[in-house]
Amino acid sequence: MVRSLAIYVHWPYCAAICPYCDFNVYKATSRDTAPLVAAILQDLAYWREQTGPRGVSSIFFGGGTPSLMAPKDVSAIIDTIDRLWGVQDNVEIALEANPTDAEASRFADLAKAGVERLSLGLQSLDDASLRQLGRFHSAQEGIRAARLARTLFPRLSLDFIYARAGQTLRAWEEELTTALSLHPDHVSPYQLTIEANTAYERAVKRGAMVLPSNDMTADFYLATGSILEAAGFDAYEVSNHAKGHANRSRHNEMYWRSGDWLGIGPGAHGRIGWGNTGRRATKAALRPEAYIASVSQYGHGLIEDIVLTPAEVRDEFWLMGLRLSDGVVRADAPGEPLDGVQIAGFVKAGLMWETADTLGLTPQGRLVSDSVIGKLLG
Repeated sequence: MVRSLAIYVHWPYCAAICPYCDFNVYKATSRDTAPLVAAILQDLAYWREQTGPRGVSSIFFGGGTPSLMAPKDVSAIIDTIDRLWGVQDNVEIALEANPTDAEASRFADLAKAGVERLSLGLQSLDDASLRQLGRFHSAQEGIRAARLARTLFPRLSLDFIYARAGQTLRAWEEELTTALSLHPDHVSPYQLTIEANTAYERAVKRGAMVLPSNDMTADFYLATGSILEAAGFDAYEVSNHAKGHANRSRHNEMYWRSGDWLGIGPGAHGRIGWGNTGRRATKAALRPEAYIASVSQYGHGLIEDIVLTPAEVRDEFWLMGLRLSDGVVRADAPGEPLDGVQIAGFVKAGLMWETADTLGLTPQGRLVSDSVIGKLLG
């Protein structure tokens, strides 16, 4: 059976670099982006030769800030993917967007280009917090962008960051309530984490930023689930809530279920292959100039293309799959099974649940998912 294919396209440019971000991003300034678009199209042709005929189930434009892309370039990439592979009838075509008025002015053309799911990075609905997060939009701009997106795109996802410095639980509950009034189909609330080599890490080290305690962060997480569940959203993954199964992020589910996806664009990661053929882990050149040069010279942008060991395939399968509330079907798991004694201990502690066929984390288990999964795979 031929597995369907997901394609991730990384657009590395941003108007500014957020202080919490450790993604592969670069300031947009006044760059000529035509060479990068041309390289992406050539890279796609290389990967068509690698994969052979496959049905494409999802296309995801991430970044960076892909809402800075010219809609004609988004359209060209979608059309090229369809020409090379053919997209499935129910293909998901998603794009991450910032809610500035300037970018919102492109929403209608992005919808015409084929984007049907917009992931809107509101991050906060509080102006002081937005400034702290290094965002360029105001709360009112975010609300206007969400309302406009709701009229243009069949599916709308809103992204937020919580457990911010100085944030109270009551303020977060009010933000979520306002977000729900914008009628999203999907909400992705992410706990603020301090990544290495970011401005936030430096601020925490010098004592200029104090984050909520672990206990308070847990309260944020539990309140988030309670409010969204009451509004009809299913917490189908640790940080993702959908209003019904149809509104889940099908692209992200490919990651969590160890599907096949191509990583196209500077710094993009991919996974392709399974079973006896081996599973390839790929990574493209980080800097846009290096990616463009690699595609020009070799026909692809790769700097890494390795076959994972059976142990690595097994660990990735469980690490990603246990994030889902549906859990993992044991029969699908590659390699050696997990330790039954450990599982029984976590079930008894209320951190995991199991049936004859499936294993998963409880809501309490998701609070400490990194620790639980680490011990299972250790």
